[in-house]
Amino acid sequence: MFTTHIRSFVHRRSHITQGQQQALDTLLAKWGVSYQTSLLDLEGTFGRRADTILEIGFGMGETTEQIALSRPQDNFLGVEVFNAGVGSLLKRIEASSVGNVRIIQHDAVEVLRDMIAPDSLAGVHIYFPDPWPKLRHHKRRLVQSPFIQLLASRLKPGGYIHCATDWEHYAMQMLAVLGQEPALENTCEGFAPRPEYRPLTKFESRGLRLGHGVWDVIFKRKVD
Repeated sequence: MFTTHIRSFVHRRSHITQGQQQALDTLLAKWGVSYQTSLLDLEGTFGRRADTILEIGFGMGETTEQIALSRPQDNFLGVEVFNAGVGSLLKRIEASSVGNVRIIQHDAVEVLRDMIAPDSLAGVHIYFPDPWPKLRHHKRRLVQSPFIQLLASRLKPGGYIHCATDWEHYAMQMLAVLGQEPALENTCEGFAPRPEYRPLTKFESRGLRLGHGVWDVIFKRKVD
């Protein structure tokens, strides 16, 4: 599965601040985990045994930091490809002394395929992934059936997948794709209310004030 795949991201030349670059240079070795083609020892990585939540595409890390601070009993493994976002979260981790976050700077599909053991994750967060709004680009969207099948296999029974988007068409696709995965079941009738642990970002708050919609989708892996 996923020996080759269409990437859901494109490396563009993006601005990175001096502080973000400095964090990459000095802190990635402390809080980062290198991509490898063998299974990751989660207990050894975090130095403790705890439920691990995988966050895919954490952007600038604002939400990751807040959730990790509010849930110190859980481990958070963030996967992001862009230097600015990784540098930003590294700065946040250091400033807040958040000890329960680790970062892998690599393609999430390959991380899941190669590094995450089956039945090992307590949850997955996919917040505001690139919507690829043009029809010809929909194939690049992250939430597709093969990917969700892979994700579901890495969840513990009872573990959850939580997606959020402000693009209604993508929200409908998320609901349909997760609903078609036989290993998963919806926790709600349709879309879910935003859980307390997912904070409102500044961007999201602004959108809501302007009348834009935000949709949350939360499924759990079935318990046999």
